[in-house]
Amino acid sequence: MTRQDLFAQIRRKKSYLCVGLDTDLKKIPAHLLDTEDPVFEFNKAIIDATLPFTVAYKPNIAFYEALGAKGWISLKKTLEYIPKDCFTIADAKRGDIGNTSGLYARAFFDKESSGLSFDSITVAPYMGADSVLPFLEFEGKWVILLALTSNNGSEDFQKMKMESGEFLYEKVLEQSKKWGGPEQLMYVVGATQASSLAEIRKIVPDNFLLIPGVGAQGGSLKQVSEFGMNRECGLLVNSSRAIIYASNGTDFAKKAAEEAEIVQKEMAGYLDKYL
Repeated sequence: MTRQDLFAQIRRKKSYLCVGLDTDLKKIPAHLLDTEDPVFEFNKAIIDATLPFTVAYKPNIAFYEALGAKGWISLKKTLEYIPKDCFTIADAKRGDIGNTSGLYARAFFDKESSGLSFDSITVAPYMGADSVLPFLEFEGKWVILLALTSNNGSEDFQKMKMESGEFLYEKVLEQSKKWGGPEQLMYVVGATQASSLAEIRKIVPDNFLLIPGVGAQGGSLKQVSEFGMNRECGLLVNSSRAIIYASNGTDFAKKAAEEAEIVQKEMAGYLDKYL
């Protein structure tokens, strides 16, 4: 999916919502546990319910890896079920030496090799260029680099001051622009870091930003939209728990749709205001 394709979806649905499929067997409704593949059945229902309001889906790979071979089967079925006009993100946070990164890229991008073909993957950049470039070798695929995350420990390293006076995360943004352009690179910026978005936009004005942390983590969609949006929206705002676990009863899909629609309507207002 190209940047223009993604922006067209955003305009059509008046939404830049990404639904995180962080599917936990301990949290899904009990009535699904007797089905052949509870994780897929849950994901299928969530996708059906939220599709009118979202432009992207982001399975967190850890939830599937933890289930072993069954989890990978559920992941493959989920990816195949997501409509092709929705952007797909493998939230895997990979990043290793070059040849290993190349194999990780094949695992998530090369359908003939692994059975999976995501549009994008999250990557940790702290081993440098040779850990990132193998992902960028796949035509039409995206790398989403961790830039400024919303976890408590993010300030341990990401906000370290360099001798130049810039933060380490700013150095990552600047350096990564040598590896790929706005048609290949996105960046993760946590919603709880909204105060830094204006400065981030000065460094990467044209790239899409994946923004987790709205919803259960307390990030402000209003602030993210005000400071992070560019002329092509340039935002994918992720919500996971607040949507997919809106109910643990038989009405879970209906409640997920209601929560997604609330977010979409707010986003529609910001799109009208800022674009």
